[in-house]
Amino acid sequence: MDLNSASTVVLQVLTQATSQDTAVLKPAEEQLKQWETQPGFYSVLLNIFTNHSLDVNVRWLAVLYFKNGIDRYWRRVAPHALSEEEKSTLRAGLITNFNEPVNQIATQISVLIAKVARVDCPRQWPELIPTLVESVKVQDDLQQHRALLTFYHVTKTLASKRLAADRKLFYDLTSSIYSFACSLWNHHTDTFLQQICTGDEAAAANSLERTLLSLKVLRKLTVHGFVEPHWNAEVMGFLHAVFERLKQFLECSRSVRAESICRDRLEKTIILFTKVLLDFLDQHPCSFTALIQRSLEFSVSYVFTEAGEGVVFEQFIVQCMNLIKMIVKNYAYKPSKNIEDSSPETLEAHKIKTAFFTYPTLMEICRRLVTHYFLLTKEELTMWEEDPESFTVEETGGDSWKYSLRPCMEVLFIDIFHEYNQTLTPVLLEMVHSLQGSTNVENTNAILIKDAVYNAVGLAAYELFDSVDFDQWFKNQLLAELQVSHDRYKPIRRRVIWLIGQWISVKFKSDLRPVLYEAIRNLLQDRDLVSVLFFLNVCLPVDDFEFRTDQFLPYLESMFTLLFQLLQEVTQCDTKMHVLHVLSCVIERVNMQIRPYVGCLVQYLPLLWKQSEEHNMLRCAILTTLIHLVQGLGADSKNLYPFLLPVIQLSTDVSQPPHVYLLEDGLELWLVTLENSPCLTPELLRIFQNMSALLELSSENLKNCFKIINAYIFLSSSEFLQMYAADLCQSFCELLKDITIEGQVQVLKVVENVLKVNPVLGPQMFQPLLPSVFRGIIEGERYPVVMSTYLGIMGRVLLQNARFFSLLLSQMACELGQELDQILGNMIEMWVDRMDNITQPERRKLSALALLSLLPSLNSVIQDKFCGIINISVEGLNDVMTEDSETGTYKDCMLMSHFEEPKATEDEEPPTEQDKRKKMLALKDPVHTVSLQQFIYEKLKAQQELLGEQGFHALMETVDTEIVAQLQEFLQGF
Repeated sequence: MDLNSASTVVLQVLTQATSQDTAVLKPAEEQLKQWETQPGFYSVLLNIFTNHSLDVNVRWLAVLYFKNGIDRYWRRVAPHALSEEEKSTLRAGLITNFNEPVNQIATQISVLIAKVARVDCPRQWPELIPTLVESVKVQDDLQQHRALLTFYHVTKTLASKRLAADRKLFYDLTSSIYSFACSLWNHHTDTFLQQICTGDEAAAANSLERTLLSLKVLRKLTVHGFVEPHWNAEVMGFLHAVFERLKQFLECSRSVRAESICRDRLEKTIILFTKVLLDFLDQHPCSFTALIQRSLEFSVSYVFTEAGEGVVFEQFIVQCMNLIKMIVKNYAYKPSKNIEDSSPETLEAHKIKTAFFTYPTLMEICRRLVTHYFLLTKEELTMWEEDPESFTVEETGGDSWKYSLRPCMEVLFIDIFHEYNQTLTPVLLEMVHSLQGSTNVENTNAILIKDAVYNAVGLAAYELFDSVDFDQWFKNQLLAELQVSHDRYKPIRRRVIWLIGQWISVKFKSDLRPVLYEAIRNLLQDRDLVSVLFFLNVCLPVDDFEFRTDQFLPYLESMFTLLFQLLQEVTQCDTKMHVLHVLSCVIERVNMQIRPYVGCLVQYLPLLWKQSEEHNMLRCAILTTLIHLVQGLGADSKNLYPFLLPVIQLSTDVSQPPHVYLLEDGLELWLVTLENSPCLTPELLRIFQNMSALLELSSENLKNCFKIINAYIFLSSSEFLQMYAADLCQSFCELLKDITIEGQVQVLKVVENVLKVNPVLGPQMFQPLLPSVFRGIIEGERYPVVMSTYLGIMGRVLLQNARFFSLLLSQMACELGQELDQILGNMIEMWVDRMDNITQPERRKLSALALLSLLPSLNSVIQDKFCGIINISVEGLNDVMTEDSETGTYKDCMLMSHFEEPKATEDEEPPTEQDKRKKMLALKDPVHTVSLQQFIYEKLKAQQELLGEQGFHALMETVDTEIVAQLQEFLQGF
């Protein structure tokens, strides 16, 4: 692309690409896409975005296209890579001058220079860093700032490279520029401090921006530019200087007005100072040892004493608390149980920590956290009144502890209490004892203090296990506080219910559950929304191991009704999800006993599903509720099909965008619906059309897909297979080409179930799969679990469809070019040899029955393998025969004579419709209806009649005498 002729054309197309008219915009974008791989295109873009006289939008677009081109075509190995000649020209042009007047474009240019540096610096671009260093020294404000901005982005990018060779290059770069970076930062910092003292806010704002950028550079160099930074005096000098500078900047904040242009940037710089310390501690804990004392003194002073009053702000407090927390919790500072195994640095760090955290210091931190920071603020109380749902969600969810004050201070309290629980337990218990009895509702401060102390006791529940008799406290104090109905006592009611939630899994007697349920019911009836929601968030009355159905049943109707009313009243998705979760837990635990009370919920869920069209996570919660509803309703869940089946259809349709969120729960719902279905409906059968695409996904949901297929087979094999067998067989053939061993077994188990349910038509329907099964047997499949399944499938065919087995044998002989008898002999020999691969008693008995079904026979191959067949038969007898202690006779323990619906105990789930179908199927299965003992006797008797006494005797002599003795013992009485 010729630069002179192309510049005008490219400029014109870029101008069109900034148009709001799609008719103009789309062709322009297509043209630019075609030019992306043209030589010279990026040189033209460089000329355009560095021409300050052109339209800003056009220049902005040019720099974006240039930046994207670096990602795609800069590396040598990239398709359509830029030529080395053009790249050399571009590199030189990018650092010719740093005078971009538009901030946004200047940032993009800095980022793209950094992207080039990531690939080319320093080997192909050795002049970059020296050019930047010289440019940040110039007096021109704009050029100095843009060079410093670029310096930062280049440093940040190079610091992020992780390969050993790249790390070495960055270490070398750091050592060469670190002194300069320190002096640059000091210069801009001093300049800012002087200007702020003289009241020159405009100049101070410019200097502060340079201070911020130079500090960002130093942060990357300090944290990532040294292997052992504690040996470098300049690094440690800078880190110690950070504390002094922090104090200076905090003092400056007193005099800088809130609305001042400097205020926001000043706070950003203060936070950046703390990030330097936090990053250094995270990356170099041993090197940080020398800074532990000063960090703790600084942080504790500003956060937990009067020194911070008037200067600290929320994010700074969060950072200081994070610093304390990381020091307290750091594993590098904890000696081993065997002190001799600890490093000198660890012992030194532990010594410093121990010396600092004295009893007075810990007590002050604990008291200050609880009685100052834990107190609910006016803003929180106002939010509580005006929007209780948002308040509860924010309280229990909130942001990460690293960034938000309330979770941050609570995490700090937990960590300090865990580390120094012997010291702090008496301090906290003293606070609790001072708050015995109800609190005057007129004393707002006393209520807030009690709320804070109860919060602390809840957070420290595990540490206080041996020190607090929670059951007595609940009966004597907390229960009474739950019953105080005054409006101003809401914070205490809410906190008490939360406190119980914290302790219920730690120390709470089962006998007290009914009293607790009563209290919760009262809260639901009183519509104390925040207390109820707080309880739902942290303390589900049925979501624990101590739950007893008999204790909960007296409250089931009223609780379920009140929870349903709450579900209708709340408006936020998060809240509805929490309520649905509790309802699901209730349904899951009481199971069938929920049936009289779910009518209202069943009627409401379709409306909620429709309302939640844009809220997939709420729909996931609805799916979970439906899963438990179907399990609770059993066969009666058929009445839900008008709503249930379209929900399953949508959730499991991979062509619908919501499937990304709904698929896992949708498959689970599909499965439990089939398991509890009394019969196959046309609509339920039609949903299976979704399965083909699901099998193609080969995702982690494949296991549930196979369970669903099996459920259809058990539900109505004839109807299901008549419609879908061909497609299913084709899908399985494709799956088996590229699937894990576990996946192979799942596919084969489906085929095995088809043969079990429909032994006549099953083999024909899945005929394309059976040759590979046969071949796997005679070739000795190496994976035992696969071989076991192969033998299970072939056992079904041989035992229950001998005619098809003969056809398959003929097909295999033709395919392999061998005689029928040779193929049959190889199969029997491998079957006998690999019998130990089969671990399931049912399959072992099936193998014995299947091989015995070859008798009686005059076939020389079968007679040659007679010994192996008898060996397997006797092994099967040992597996299934049990001796009657009274009569001394043997009986087959796998035989089933009639169907009895099993009675589930309270701890067991009642049988599903599928469980009943499996039981009925077992009553037709030869494994459970044919006595192996009787079958062996009849087959041997028939063989004897066929060969005559002498011939049969000769055949039996091929069997080991010990096996014969065992056989005779099992056949006594025949």
